Amino acid sequence: MKLATAFIFGCFLLFLSGCDKEIEENVMKSDLSKDVEMVTDYGTIIMRLSDKTPTHRNNFIKLVNQKFYDSIAFHRVIENFVIQAGNPTTKPSELFKGNGDPELSYTIEAEIKPTLFHKRGALGAARTGHISNRNRSSSGLQFYIVQRGSYVDSTLNIALERVNKQLAFNTIINSPAIRVDIDKYINLKEKLELLKEENYTEKDTLLLNSLNSKIDLYNIDSLADNEIENMKKYKFPDAHSKVYKTIGGTPHLDQNYTIFGEVVKGMNIVDSIAVVKTNEDGKPINDVRIISVKMIKRISY
Repeated sequence: MKLATAFIFGCFLLFLSGCDKEIEENVMKSDLSKDVEMVTDYGTIIMRLSDKTPTHRNNFIKLVNQKFYDSIAFHRVIENFVIQAGNPTTKPSELFKGNGDPELSYTIEAEIKPTLFHKRGALGAARTGHISNRNRSSSGLQFYIVQRGSYVDSTLNIALERVNKQLAFNTIINSPAIRVDIDKYINLKEKLELLKEENYTEKDTLLLNSLNSKIDLYNIDSLADNEIENMKKYKFPDAHSKVYKTIGGTPHLDQNYTIFGEVVKGMNIVDSIAVVKTNEDGKPINDVRIISVKMIKRISY
């Protein structure tokens, strides 16, 4: 009898272990069907990650399970726009650096999906812009939550113009000739940034300046203006426009940043954080911290 009981118990444990497994470092299969609970100084925010952006989803889960976001502060808060966090130098024991910690920073390949858009409550991946990030790669650490309210047709049209201008700009900086020179410039600049200024060679400095001047001569903004006139322009899908005009969002970021989830409960907390007093760079005068983040059982809200 004891042998039979032990056998049954062993089979049960085997069944349980088969139901859940680590699909990559610090990401369990069961995590994919859970929500994210983020407890802040102002209250709790519940977020749901998107299966349409698996790389971003799994990266965020990994960081949550590693407790990376625990004690981090929101370092960029702009009312009627977004609240942003994920800079590791906002932890209590760290010296704040606006661009974060380069030793920890890494990027993720963009997962920009046509059905995921910047509606109010959207969870997006922050990134650097302009020519330094022609692939629109996401920060592996920093995220933002969209907070802005509704639009009318006129303001939505202005946002659409901004989307198309950015898409045209992306097309130009990814054109073969310009892309080669931009990559040479960025690679050299990154190399020099690892050195102290006194260790720069004259050759490196001259090459950097030469590449910068060559890129300037392309007159990328003017080329982008011409591209807008000739390209097939993006239009907000009717369903997205309706959401922007009723619920709100930041439509001018569409098609240029990766959205990988949304707030399903606690937008009132997001709104409370969005109105705190900040300095001219958007950093709250008094820190607003993320106390803890964990994966929780998904329920209907």
